[in-house]
Amino acid sequence: MGLLRRILGNETLDFDFLPSPRLYMGAGRLQRLGDYLESRGIRRIALITGGASYSQSDYREGFEGGLSESGVSFLRFAVSGEPAPDKVDSIRDEVQNSDVQAVVGLGGGSVIDTAKAVSTMLRHEGSVRDYLEGVGERRLSGSRYPLVAVPTTAGTGSEATSNAVISEVGEGGYKKSLRHPGLVPDLAILDPELTRGCPAELSSAAGMDALTQLLEAYVSKNSNPMSDLLAEEGLKRAGRALPVVVRNPDDLRTRTEMAYAAYLSGLVLGTAGLGLVHGATSPIGAARHIPHGVVCGRLLPAATGASIRALERQGAEGAGFLVKYRRAAEILGREKGGSLKTLVDLFSHWVEEFEIPGLEAYGFSEEELAVIAQKSSLKESPAKLSSEEIYEVLLESL
Repeated sequence: MGLLRRILGNETLDFDFLPSPRLYMGAGRLQRLGDYLESRGIRRIALITGGASYSQSDYREGFEGGLSESGVSFLRFAVSGEPAPDKVDSIRDEVQNSDVQAVVGLGGGSVIDTAKAVSTMLRHEGSVRDYLEGVGERRLSGSRYPLVAVPTTAGTGSEATSNAVISEVGEGGYKKSLRHPGLVPDLAILDPELTRGCPAELSSAAGMDALTQLLEAYVSKNSNPMSDLLAEEGLKRAGRALPVVVRNPDDLRTRTEMAYAAYLSGLVLGTAGLGLVHGATSPIGAARHIPHGVVCGRLLPAATGASIRALERQGAEGAGFLVKYRRAAEILGREKGGSLKTLVDLFSHWVEEFEIPGLEAYGFSEEELAVIAQKSSLKESPAKLSSEEIYEVLLESL
C-alpha cells in the first residue's frame, strides 16, 4: 500500500539516505587530484592501482607528473582480483610503517574496495576478517585515513558506497562486506577518459553490474522517493549508453554517461539495497574466481523473469512493484508502455550481444548450483522465491 501511495505521489516522506562523497565529474578531472591533496596538507599517499591496466595506461605518466608538481609522492600497491583478507592486512601493515597520510584507489571496483578497506584498517587493530559481516565479531568505529576513489571502469559504483567486498575463494570461502557509513570516500573523481582503455568484455560486464544494481535498488522493498529518482536517471543513462560503449569504446560522451550511471548505482544500492542477483553473487564468487559483472549480467534475465512471475502470483502485494518493473521497461526500451516481457527480452539480447559467458564456462555444475541456491538470499527483493526457483534461475544462467 505504501508503494502505491508513493506512485500516486501522496506518501509520507520518511526515510534515510546515506552520505555521498564530494564529486569531481568530467573529462580531465583526474588532474585536479594533486591540488586537492595539496590543499589538505597531504604530501604522501598510498596509491592502490591495478597491475598492467595501470602500468600500461595512457594516463599514468601525466597523472604521476601532476602529483609531483603538487609536491605529492606516493607508495604504490598493485592489486588484481577481488581483495582477499591477507592482501588487505599486508598493505595495511606496510602503510602503517610509512609516512603515508591518505589512501587513493585508482582502478576498478576491486581496487577501490581494497583502498577503502586499507584506509579503514589503518585505524583499527587486528585483521580485516575480524570486522567482516557474518565472519568477525568486531565493530568498525568509522574512523579511517583520508580516502579518494577514482574508478577506471563503470560498474560497481564502489566510489559512492559504504562497504568494501572482501573475498576468500575456495572451499569454506566467503564473499562478505566490510561496512560502515564512514567507508564512503571523501572524494570521488569520475573522469571518463580513464575508461577509454577498458576492453569491450570488461566494459560490458561492468555495465551489466551497474544496470543490475540500478534495477534491484529501484524495485527494492527499501526504496524511497529519492533513491527512485536517482535509479530512474541511472537506468535512462545506462540503457542508452551501454550498447554504444561496447560497440565504440572511444565514444567519450557515452563513457561519461556510463560513469555517471555507475556512480548513481552506488548511491542507490547503499540506501535501498539489492535483490536476488546480488544475493546469489556472493556464494558464486566465494566458490570460483569469476568476474562479478559477468555473474550479474548472466543472472539478470532469468532473475528478472522469475521475480516478475512471483510478483504476479503475489497479487495486490506485488502490484506496485510490477508497476516499477514496467516503468523500467519503458525507460530502457525508450518507448511508452514497455511490457514486462520486453524487459526480460532486452536483458537476454544484451547478454547475447555482449557475449557474456555462462556459469558453465567457469566450471560450475548443476550439482554445485543446487548448493549455491540454498546459500543464496533474496536480500531486499519483494519477490518471494523458493530455493527451487532460485535453482532454476541459476540453471538458466549456465
